[in-house]
Amino acid sequence: MLIEKDNNTVKGSVLVKRGFAHMQKHGVIMDVTNVEQAQIAEESGAVAVMVLDKLPYDVRKAGGVARTAGVKTILDIMNSVSIPIMAKCRIGHVSEAQMLESCGVDMVDESEVLTPADEENHIWKWDFTTPFVNGAKNLGEALRRIEEGASMIRTKGEPGTGNVAEAVNHIKILNREVRMLCSAYSENDFQEMIKLSREFRVSLDVVREVGRLGRLPVVNFAAGGITTPSDAAFLMRLGCDGVFVGSGIFKSEDPSLRARAVVLATTYYDDEKILLEAQRMVDEKKSLIGLDTKNLDIRMQERGPLV
Repeated sequence: MLIEKDNNTVKGSVLVKRGFAHMQKHGVIMDVTNVEQAQIAEESGAVAVMVLDKLPYDVRKAGGVARTAGVKTILDIMNSVSIPIMAKCRIGHVSEAQMLESCGVDMVDESEVLTPADEENHIWKWDFTTPFVNGAKNLGEALRRIEEGASMIRTKGEPGTGNVAEAVNHIKILNREVRMLCSAYSENDFQEMIKLSREFRVSLDVVREVGRLGRLPVVNFAAGGITTPSDAAFLMRLGCDGVFVGSGIFKSEDPSLRARAVVLATTYYDDEKILLEAQRMVDEKKSLIGLDTKNLDIRMQERGPLV
């Protein structure tokens, strides 16, 4: 189906792209690197898997350039599970994204976990039929990615650290800025909305849409540092629509149990008795050892274009 945007023909229906992302709402999407991990994710109740060559924890340890996963790995995982398959490409790397679309993945993540290919521009996602997810630390970043065609936003956090603090910080910043924008909209303060559109470097139409909806026009997941069931529940309480988790599961010593516990906690985040049961399923001694996010050699949340 074709739609028109700014008089340019673009691929894919906004309704279908955003609708697919919305279908993942209240669920857990797990980073995986092989068939075994993908099967654990599916058996645990994950709504989708995100395929990459190395988990963020291993990307930090390995150093060097991190690129998209191999086609064979992606196809092997596609043939092994029935849930949706997503995959990461480098920021700005149009050819990697085209390859993933041809491969048949259900969503592409233009991700700062991989080494950015373009330090000035993100991918213009309206040119693709496949929906995209992008990271954001604040409302301005989220709205700029949405204007480029992103169908889902996620907090950037600091992936591979086992420290949820940055993801919490990002969603709180975004929530605060949404409330500020909604206040201007409710008071019909046109000048303030123009000012905010300039500050966020996006069109006035997008600013008005957020003001009218009282939230982003796409689903917003949490990502980066989620390790325990309580981490996932906390971010859901802060207003996230779901969570991404990878290193926190597969770099622990109890991945199968932890995967099921995180799914349970995400689904029933507002039920303290079920959350207790989910937390009881995991052993903190078997968790990924956390890293101090203030003293990192690589701060993935800062990688990529500044605009």
